[in-house]
Amino acid sequence: MFDLSILQFSTKLRGGTGQWIAEVVATAGLLLVILRAPAARVAAMVSAYIGSAYFFTASTSFANPAAAFGRMFSESFAGIAPASVPAFMAAQLLGAALAVAIDRAFAHAPASRLS
Repeated sequence: MFDLSILQFSTKLRGGTGQWIAEVVATAGLLLVILRAPAARVAAMVSAYIGSAYFFTASTSFANPAAAFGRMFSESFAGIAPASVPAFMAAQLLGAALAVAIDRAFAHAPASRLS
């Protein structure tokens, strides 16, 4: 499509403390939306979160190891160089652990008053 090779690797290096902290925040936020949102509203809230997190995080909110892995095969503005993926995945795992800890801290609190 658009005369691009089907096999390509991104050359866009993404790294540094700011990028990794942003990825921790993006992942923790996404998982908290999933874990704490009312079941009937999860899909809409996840899409709204990802759409906004793209703009409010320095990392553009990959927020998912599968997304980071997949984007390394895209030589576009959304790509990520294969060398940058392991650090992003580590940040995502840290964000996931943080989200689980926060969710457990609020386990006895109501998930939402929006239902």
